[in-house]
Amino acid sequence: MISYLDARVMDANSESMSVSVDDLMLNAGRVLAEVVGDLAGDRRILFVCGGGNNGGDGYAAASILGSDVVRLSDPKTKATRRRMEEIMGYVHSYEDGCINGYGVIVDCALGTGTKGTPKKNYASYVRELNSSGKFIVSADVPSGFGTELAVRPDVTVTFHDLKEGMTEENCGTIIVADIGIPREAVLFVGPGDMLRYPIPEEDSHKGDNGRVLVIGGGPYTGAPAIAASAALRIGCDIVRIASPQQSASIIAAMSPSFIVTELSCRSLCRKDLNRLSELCETADTVLIGPGIGPGAPARNAAAEFIAMCRRPMVIDADGLNAIADKDVRFSSPTVLTPHRGEMGRLLCCEPDDENVMAFAKRTGAVVLLKGKEDMITDGIRIRYNRTGCAAMTVGGTGDALAGSVAGLMSKGMDAFDAACLAAYICGLAGERAFKKLSYGMTATDMVESIPRILKRCLKR
Repeated sequence: MISYLDARVMDANSESMSVSVDDLMLNAGRVLAEVVGDLAGDRRILFVCGGGNNGGDGYAAASILGSDVVRLSDPKTKATRRRMEEIMGYVHSYEDGCINGYGVIVDCALGTGTKGTPKKNYASYVRELNSSGKFIVSADVPSGFGTELAVRPDVTVTFHDLKEGMTEENCGTIIVADIGIPREAVLFVGPGDMLRYPIPEEDSHKGDNGRVLVIGGGPYTGAPAIAASAALRIGCDIVRIASPQQSASIIAAMSPSFIVTELSCRSLCRKDLNRLSELCETADTVLIGPGIGPGAPARNAAAEFIAMCRRPMVIDADGLNAIADKDVRFSSPTVLTPHRGEMGRLLCCEPDDENVMAFAKRTGAVVLLKGKEDMITDGIRIRYNRTGCAAMTVGGTGDALAGSVAGLMSKGMDAFDAACLAAYICGLAGERAFKKLSYGMTATDMVESIPRILKRCLKR
């Protein structure tokens, strides 16, 4: 079952694979025409089309069947206009009573992209259709779906997959039709996934678009700084770094954008757990692990913090090693970002798709397994990311990825989608840095490329 946004993402990813909106619309028209033709028998068929792509599906099907069409509004997309112009001689404007004389009405007025209750002539159409006693077939979803004023069809022909909220009660008999969306458009993260990026509201204020707490540092200073920079570069508003005594002042000097809280010990320790819990109260997402080091006291403190934290979390680096021998269960949204060695320690065996999925399902975490082809799974869904380059083996790129995931989660993204999108964006940023600097690129070069990737991809 997919959402409206999922459907848009798949369409855009399909287009990047040379399967255009036109192709998908024509395919939808063919399957819709086939179903309607079989159901109608000798009864006259009328297609009622709106201005969006749902209307375009209707025009395509009506053209195949040679059926009459009424339109509720002018086409709003180029693809829909092309489909309408193919049958211009059969298209009339909607008016009350125009459905009389037809035995089957095909509802192609409003699709999944329309929000809110139908208005004006769309509202009149829905009311008339529901009181008509006609046999109704809806395309993809009933018009007005999810509102109090929705078409009540006998049959719904939905494309590719069930949409969220669909039941036989609100959709009649549901027929799921394949319209040629490539399997890879669903399985692999692509440019369509940029539609998931949370664009800030124009009237938002500081902090509304994400607050991240990074718990890291001690023996290492670069890792938490890179992670924090990536969280900021991917668009979150505020990053606070909680770091031990020996690293806090060094990290604070690295950027005026960092807010740094110095902890009480030279490495992460149990003594600071209460202070960290207090800091969590003002964070939307917590990232723990970068730079805390392999020492037993730091790992034990990290493991205890992870067990007590109820905020959305990203766990990376030695944060992962801290839970490697623990039977963990996560009740809050959590993303783990291991490479294959770290994943092997979590599993106590060599990782593969099957056992990584089982681990994610058992723990309740999303696993972003880094590699030449990243794997992202929540134990039910699984996707892959192909962006990136060999130069991203340089130290710090994993910290940048973890920070990016935390940044997107803090902006309100679902943990699974945030992991997918962060992997995609960081991979593209790495490719851009490599194109400019070749094998001399560093993790900071990749981080500095993230805003360019956002600008390019969001503009598209």
